[in-house]
Amino acid sequence: MKLRLFDDRDFYKSLFTLAVPIMLQNLVNSFVNMLDTIMIGRLGTTEIAAVGLGNQVFFLFTMILFGICSGGAIFTAQYWGKKDIAGIRKNTGLCLMLNTAVAALFTAAVLVMPERIIGIYSRDPLVIEAGALYLKTLAPSYIPFGVSFLFMISLRSVERVNLAMMSTFIALSINMAGNYLLIFGIGPFPALGVQGAAISTVIARITELFILVIASYIRKYPMAGSPREFCSADAAFVGRFLRITAPVIINEFMWALGISVQNVIFARTGTDAIAAFNITNTVSQLTWVVFIGLGNGVAVLIGKRIGEGREETARDYARRITLFAPLLAAALAALLFPLSRFIPLVFNVNAAVIAYTSMMFVVLCLSYPFRAFNMCLIVGVCRAGGDTIFCVLFEIIFMWCYSLPFGAAMAYFFRAPVWIIYLCLCTEDVFKMICGAWRLKSDRWLNNVT
Repeated sequence: MKLRLFDDRDFYKSLFTLAVPIMLQNLVNSFVNMLDTIMIGRLGTTEIAAVGLGNQVFFLFTMILFGICSGGAIFTAQYWGKKDIAGIRKNTGLCLMLNTAVAALFTAAVLVMPERIIGIYSRDPLVIEAGALYLKTLAPSYIPFGVSFLFMISLRSVERVNLAMMSTFIALSINMAGNYLLIFGIGPFPALGVQGAAISTVIARITELFILVIASYIRKYPMAGSPREFCSADAAFVGRFLRITAPVIINEFMWALGISVQNVIFARTGTDAIAAFNITNTVSQLTWVVFIGLGNGVAVLIGKRIGEGREETARDYARRITLFAPLLAAALAALLFPLSRFIPLVFNVNAAVIAYTSMMFVVLCLSYPFRAFNMCLIVGVCRAGGDTIFCVLFEIIFMWCYSLPFGAAMAYFFRAPVWIIYLCLCTEDVFKMICGAWRLKSDRWLNNVT
């Protein structure tokens, strides 16, 4: 297996050329998000819970955007393999219209009823008050982020990843500095707490938008089209786009909604439980960026090979990544676990939160190889091959018919310990890996959508 897995140096060179900038971009993002949580965490458990739940709304929004953009990326990568620039711009324009519409809808919702939205997750009046303030202040960032997110995903699909990495680094550096000044009130700046964190995020997202769009047009990248090119999609293309992309949007929406339900389960178990869940997820993102990079990187390679007509090479790439990712995940899990020992040093939380988080880390590390396989299969292989209907059924059945009912039953009926609830939610990855391996072996995932 070692010879088969590592004998193609060109594959790994191409993969990491694409994946490393994506990893670095997401690492910077995750690191700053972790610093956000640490800074807010210095204020107390209520503030951690409020910002964590407020970010669940943004997470749901982001996953819908990811559904639109990653569905569009299937077309972009295969058009890139054909060197069809007009097709890329037509696809980009359609995604841009969809992203802007979704962003406007979320902006209106969080401005009109922020308390009601946070109240879905938590019954703690202090958490609801702080979370609603955070949401309302964050609202102006939704539309700029919707546009910049599309450009980021499109840049990956045409193998131009450095600009996205640079813009994220600059924007999130601004976010980090703004947090420091506005959360605690350094120098002439007022101490605004959670509202200060939201203001910093708005400034960072607008900066990111300007960098991505202006630089893309200056460098004449493939997605930088004119208004006429953006509006060139005919009814036949829109129909084909929606047939492939709609399952991806549903997939991401249902998955993100499922993650939000997980937050509801822990939030209604107790404020300590949801604080531990948010801390665990925030720290784990530091290593999970590796698999985000691998999944997105291999998706471009597979999609491009399909567009070029090299389907056997695409199948070989799919087999390699689904063997390589779980092995790498096992190694990184061994590095992740010791991070839980530093929780008392960086978070101002009580002993119960620390104990919950430590046990959650054990469960998280055990689940990592299974999660890595599933991530690379869905995002990197099946979507690149246009197998989007399988993806949505795969996610919905295991999450909504198994893990969420199982976790909710343990929380509400059996009053199980917090780490047992978390374990129940994580067991879906084992069964998903078994089903995913069967799909990979069948070769039914590979389709040329262009």
